[in-house]
Amino acid sequence: MDIRQIDDEYSVSGQITVEELDEIKAMGFKSIVCHRPDQESMDQTPFAAIEARAKELGLDIAHVPVGPMGVTEEAVVGMVDALDEFPRPMLGYCRSGARSTAIYQKTQHIRA
Repeated sequence: MDIRQIDDEYSVSGQITVEELDEIKAMGFKSIVCHRPDQESMDQTPFAAIEARAKELGLDIAHVPVGPMGVTEEAVVGMVDALDEFPRPMLGYCRSGARSTAIYQKTQHIRA
């Protein structure tokens, strides 16, 4: 797991696993947003599995997929909602962290 801090409230990572959620919680994260569409690759952990364990740990979690069309207006609205509703620090993840970074940057222009 390669977590990269964007600012004091938001960090990004590539795909996470159910087993890594305990460590993510121990690192102090309070919420998670998945930006990866389900079934993007065969080795991907399904969002539902991540969501179930995150909720068991008391983490807020949302699925705001960013697919082949890139960061859509709908995805930005979903991310803004998550930022408005969820406690921080927040972890965003996708395959590499790039989409999670891009969508966060787009929300900063809206929320500024």
